[in-house]
Amino acid sequence: MKNLSRVRYEKTGHVARVTMNRPDVLNAMDLRMHEELGEIWDDFEADDDMWVALLAGEGTRAFSVGQDLKELAARERAGLAAPSTFGSRGKPGWPRLTERFDLSKPVVAKVRGYALGGGFELALACDIVVASEDASFALPEAALGLIAGAGGVFRLTRQLPWKTAMGHLLTGRPMDARRAYALGLVNEAVPAQGLDDCAEEWVADLVRSAPLSVRAIKEAATRSVGLPLEAAFAARYPWEQRRMHSADAVEGPRAFTEKRKPEWQGR
Repeated sequence: MKNLSRVRYEKTGHVARVTMNRPDVLNAMDLRMHEELGEIWDDFEADDDMWVALLAGEGTRAFSVGQDLKELAARERAGLAAPSTFGSRGKPGWPRLTERFDLSKPVVAKVRGYALGGGFELALACDIVVASEDASFALPEAALGLIAGAGGVFRLTRQLPWKTAMGHLLTGRPMDARRAYALGLVNEAVPAQGLDDCAEEWVADLVRSAPLSVRAIKEAATRSVGLPLEAAFAARYPWEQRRMHSADAVEGPRAFTEKRKPEWQGR
């Protein structure tokens, strides 16, 4: 992929490494970054050799502090910024990760430093989140006359107890990584020097898993979460249809009985 100036995108093995790369502004997301991220997620989903994505922010100070408010203010002064609300339809990078409800592959967020506003919303949209103990999460939109429109209002109330979520949404109060871990928002909170190793361990575990099984599990879990249990069992999941008829579904049990590592083909 060419002409990436805001995001670094690397493919190694079966892993897509996506790094927001504006450390001088704490990885604030301007319109150009959203455009690049949109292209990257398109490429990641389309590349069958990519099984998992690792999303991070460049530097040690921030994962991302969210929307580039200086750019927004400049656009408003120029009369170029239309009123905004929930979602990113019609905006650069649509659908953004926060609205890619059919993204079938897992995304791991590696959070160091600030994850504020849209940065926190990105983390909330990921499947697995690991954070350094110096990480800080907040949705400060209410104090700015804005709203957490990239899913923060919806996801935080689904991922936390109601009053806990409302307390953070209405006041913008931050939470540190230990608190986020205790609440179940992050999978692990580790010392900063151990963050890279922690993230790589999760990525390695995902790569060791059968890629079609991972996709089928993510799809079924995501689509069934609001269904009654009986309806969840009866629903049809396209990635599960692919998995159940795949060569990998035969390879897994065969490798187990032959006491060897499975050789996944993703088909």
